[in-house]
Amino acid sequence: QVQLVESGGGLVQFGGSLRLSCAASGFIFSTYDMSWYRQAPGKERELFASMSAFGNYTDYAEFVKGRFTISRDNAKNTVYLQMNSLKSEDTALYYCKAQHWTGRGTGHWGQGTQVTVSS
Repeated sequence: QVQLVESGGGLVQFGGSLRLSCAASGFIFSTYDMSWYRQAPGKERELFASMSAFGNYTDYAEFVKGRFTISRDNAKNTVYLQMNSLKSEDTALYYCKAQHWTGRGTGHWGQGTQVTVSS
């Protein structure tokens, strides 16, 4: 059974940091590209960070560049998101997604973890 379980969300003050984790099971993690998305109330879900299956390629949306860092540990089947200099506009439900590196299939989603930044 495929599972992606996000954790590490919570309430943090403006300018603070959080580290999210996404633990994967039920598939060969090292063959999947991993991404982080977020969805704020009343807005569409948006992609903002990705890492290739082998960890040799990353991509970030402009609005998180220099503040957020995606990483993965294939031995632990886990992808991480280090978030620094958090802003109120970072408040959202954060999801991880796994997509096979070939692009086949629709991918797998986690259930999300809430991040709330207080001003």
